[in-house]
Amino acid sequence: MKIACVQMDVAFGEPEQNFAKAEEFIKEAAKHKADTIVLPEMWNTGYALDQLGRLADGNGERTKKLLRRLAKNLKVNIIGGSVSTKKEAGFYNTMFVADRNGDIAAEYDKAHLFKLMDEHHFMNAGSKANLFKLDDIVCGGLICYDLRFPEWARLHTLKGAKIMFIVAEWPEKRVDHWQLLLQARAIENQCYVVAVNRVGSDPNNEFNGHSMVIAPWGERLLSGESREGIFYAELDLDEVDKVRKTIPVFQDRRTDLY
Repeated sequence: MKIACVQMDVAFGEPEQNFAKAEEFIKEAAKHKADTIVLPEMWNTGYALDQLGRLADGNGERTKKLLRRLAKNLKVNIIGGSVSTKKEAGFYNTMFVADRNGDIAAEYDKAHLFKLMDEHHFMNAGSKANLFKLDDIVCGGLICYDLRFPEWARLHTLKGAKIMFIVAEWPEKRVDHWQLLLQARAIENQCYVVAVNRVGSDPNNEFNGHSMVIAPWGERLLSGESREGIFYAELDLDEVDKVRKTIPVFQDRRTDLY
């Protein structure tokens, strides 16, 4: 599977500008024969949380329409990062995934809200896991702060996920945590981790990307870029089974103890 990581700068509180940019990036990645294209977190509005009443995507309809159209027309899978959505119960930070057929393969509301960026004051937390299939490969999807909860990632790999997609607006001042935690999640779960972070700034934070693709042994297939752009990596899914047979941590878990 060829992965395209779309490391974009998100215009604060400007959905029109962000939707246009995301579409251009997706089309560009498709020209480079990407199988799966990944966007960052909250790419429609950024963290303009006090403006969600007028900015959030109603039931995600605009986002889903865009992802369906591009996925079907370009014959690609799209991990739609996440967007701010307005649903009946309130506002959410939501990931949509579209497959090559133009179908929505997953919809996930961020489970762990990040208090340091005031998410809990404006948004509701999700309560379901995020498992889906792309090209018959079981995948999982997490959003930013979810990364700090190893139990949440392990739940997905215990259910068969071979790729964990993690999308973020992770601030530059904690980028070391980002890199170390991503590598740990890949090694301990013996899976590929595909992580896409934004670049640029908003009124409160600086973001410097460092999107990463990490193999099941922990090798960094992609790492370290801090500029806006599309970055590519190739995944050999057979490696997941090889690593899990070499060190059978899933078989050796002490389920009688934990």
